[in-house]
Amino acid sequence: MTNLKYSVGIDGSKKDFKACLSVINQMQEVKVKASGTFTNNLRGFELFFKWVKKNSKEDLPVFYLMEATGVYNERLAWYLYQNGQKCSVILPNKAKRYLQSFGLKSKNDKIDAQGLSRMCAEQSIPLWQPLSKNIYTLRSLTRLHESLHKQRTVLNNQLHAIEYSMYELKAVAKGLQSTLNAIDKQLNIVEKQIKCLINEDISLKEKYEMINKIKGVGLLTFAVIIAETNGFEIFTNQKQLVSYSGYDVVENQSGIKVGKSRISKKGNTRIRRILHMPALCVVTHNEPVFRSLFERVYSKSGIKMKAYVAVQKKLLCLIYTLWKRNEVYDPNFKIIKNTSGNDEPKPFLSLGSVGDKISSLSIS
Repeated sequence: MTNLKYSVGIDGSKKDFKACLSVINQMQEVKVKASGTFTNNLRGFELFFKWVKKNSKEDLPVFYLMEATGVYNERLAWYLYQNGQKCSVILPNKAKRYLQSFGLKSKNDKIDAQGLSRMCAEQSIPLWQPLSKNIYTLRSLTRLHESLHKQRTVLNNQLHAIEYSMYELKAVAKGLQSTLNAIDKQLNIVEKQIKCLINEDISLKEKYEMINKIKGVGLLTFAVIIAETNGFEIFTNQKQLVSYSGYDVVENQSGIKVGKSRISKKGNTRIRRILHMPALCVVTHNEPVFRSLFERVYSKSGIKMKAYVAVQKKLLCLIYTLWKRNEVYDPNFKIIKNTSGNDEPKPFLSLGSVGDKISSLSIS
């Protein structure tokens, strides 16, 4: 039985990481070859790399798989990428479900590493691509902005409660107001830094000028979406983007039972949060495609929020398409009769590219 490839599962933490090296053969049998623990620093990475070479044959490819554990996996992933290794990073919930499918009752770092190694051997997982420096900086700035805004909301609520309390607490109110002023000042600084970064990056600036023609899609909305999707580099179609953002529909049906359909919300919450206000804006300003979508969904469901979520999803797909095609948004559209036998008209957007080339794009 000839071996096909080696797979290395990595379960990391702040101080160290567990690694498990397995091999899969033509009979689809996965066998563990070696396990080890290494420190989560450059010296540990070098020892880990030597350990992998020692326990694997040079004529077979080696694939690495690790969980996205905040910032603790980034240095190792970057080290492997720089050394030309095939590394993949997955969300922890996917690894958890995979391990649960084996009926394992115990959980520790060693078991997790073995599970990731087996998952890497059995599945074809997209390879990890590092963020560019500007996108990485943009992501850090937008996340800082979100964190500051959340703190501001909490303090504002506390200040409101103090103002209506039965005792007058001037000292507390003054302290809260002082902190709010400091946060407002920091928010302004972060917003200027985001604007400066986009203006200094020629590619980002050009893309923003094309996309901000959509009413309600401002600088911060653009920055968050691009930062959280790595400029859409990790997606090859809209379906992947929709799933990544948690807008994919989950059905609840079995036999004669028909439950409610809803979006999964198993995705990037920052994207869904930042698209809330733009969705309200495009509907309020009667952007043709989005307004008609809102009214259609609302008339069927009777739930306004469900209609707004549908608009958010379409907004995201439109931004993705404009980015990929390098085209400028044009709100004018024409109704084209559907020739598939369905008499319902299908909305199209007329999109003018930078070179004044006109094309039609369906976004329904």
